[in-house]
Amino acid sequence: MKVPQFMPFVGQEEYEAIKQCFDTNWITEGPLAKEFNKKLCEKIGVKYGVYAPNGTMALILGLKALGVGPGDEVIVPDITFFASATSVEFLGATPVFVDVGKDLQIDIADCDRVLTNKTKAIMPVHLFGFAANMDKVMMFANKHNLLVVEDAAQALGIKWNGKGCGSYGDVGCFSFFADKTLTTAEGGFVTTNSEEVYENLLFLRNQGRRSSGTFVHPQIGYNFRMTDIQCAIGLAQLKKFDTLVERKGHIHKKYTELLSDCGGVRVYQPPKEVDPFVPFRVIIETVWSRSEVLMKHIRKNEIEPRMFFYPLHKQPAFQKWQSNTRYADKNFAVANKLYDHGVCLPSFVAITDQQIEYVCEVIKEFYAGGRA
Repeated sequence: MKVPQFMPFVGQEEYEAIKQCFDTNWITEGPLAKEFNKKLCEKIGVKYGVYAPNGTMALILGLKALGVGPGDEVIVPDITFFASATSVEFLGATPVFVDVGKDLQIDIADCDRVLTNKTKAIMPVHLFGFAANMDKVMMFANKHNLLVVEDAAQALGIKWNGKGCGSYGDVGCFSFFADKTLTTAEGGFVTTNSEEVYENLLFLRNQGRRSSGTFVHPQIGYNFRMTDIQCAIGLAQLKKFDTLVERKGHIHKKYTELLSDCGGVRVYQPPKEVDPFVPFRVIIETVWSRSEVLMKHIRKNEIEPRMFFYPLHKQPAFQKWQSNTRYADKNFAVANKLYDHGVCLPSFVAITDQQIEYVCEVIKEFYAGGRA
């Protein structure tokens, strides 16, 4: 039985929504974009939002709107997707890495270690559909007068202590890539509760003008727009978002139950403050073996697992910073262990219970064979 890592959950509803754009002959950013924007802001719990072409561009746009640039430093957790760091570097600023906790999220206790007079912002990443401890993040940011840029690419619909991820910081940045709970194929969204930041975002994303149709550009700006075709897909996805969330929860619960008697692995569980919990991936820790050993066995059985993100402080692309003692390997004990023992299991919305059962059988077979 083949089990891919993910498949986008799209169907007839999305097809009909796209057809509407062609029927009305409006395929650029238009009325559907306005409607999708409004509904996204309501779901996240923010006053304002603007689109970006993808999650990476959302981070760049959000950082740019806050004035992050050359000479600045931004604190970034060591375990996250590459784009969290490269969005900072793109603007000429420097990403400075800190360890993560056993909850996979940014370790605020490690942040004091990297503070300098150049530190301008902190970027909590709500990784794998869990949530960073935003109470601690905001307390630390306020104490040190730092901007907060939430990387909420994997966290749409998730709340920390009853408040939506992406609504705490100066900006929140989302992705609608094909593997996200809600997809528009490609796409991104930047949120804020600040009218001033919102004004900056409007000019930056639309060629330095508030709206299209004029060729007078009061500010420097760029093209960060989306299309009504993408937003039509997004609106169709929003209509069934509760179903997507329910299914994601079921998948996580199913894996948890089936692997509860397998001593070789542990399924990560959300803290009580995360409610609702919308798992981006079902992730496990290999208790005895290294993750790569289990993954090799899984792949032989036509299942596509993934490892955790490679620690940023080890990335070959970031060698230019690695002579700095702040990036020394000894500072990232938890991140290193998580990478060595973390596995992402297939958990896309359309996965069947039969496929989940098969994945769990293969994992149990591995440990039953004494190959831990």
